Amino acid sequence: MARRQLNFNRRRNSGRALTLWAIFFILALAIAPPVKHYFTQRAQISALHSQVASDHKALEAARQELLLWQDPEYIKSQARERLHFVLPGERQYIVTEGATTVTTDEGTKVANSLTDGQPWYSRLIASITEAG
Repeated sequence: MARRQLNFNRRRNSGRALTLWAIFFILALAIAPPVKHYFTQRAQISALHSQVASDHKALEAARQELLLWQDPEYIKSQARERLHFVLPGERQYIVTEGATTVTTDEGTKVANSLTDGQPWYSRLIASITEAG
């Protein structure tokens, strides 16, 4: 009889354990989707915070550049560097592969045929059409 009682207690304990595990499993299945959404949203929020921080840095850099472009001396230096503009009376030297080229006031045939009163873009288009 003691053996029967022992087998019955084992079955009852294993049934309780099985029921407890089933409850935990069902709870895990019920809680998993909201927890997944929570962590996904936290990752999205973190990514958006870093994007906002980088956008603020880019905005500040653009503001600093805007301040530079309000300075007439900076504009002159950029026109010289980027567009190779020279002031009247100056000579421009362009170095290509070790050889030096000097632009003179005489100019070329195409440059002599252009009038000085036109804007620079009109002269550019005219020189392209005449040379081409």
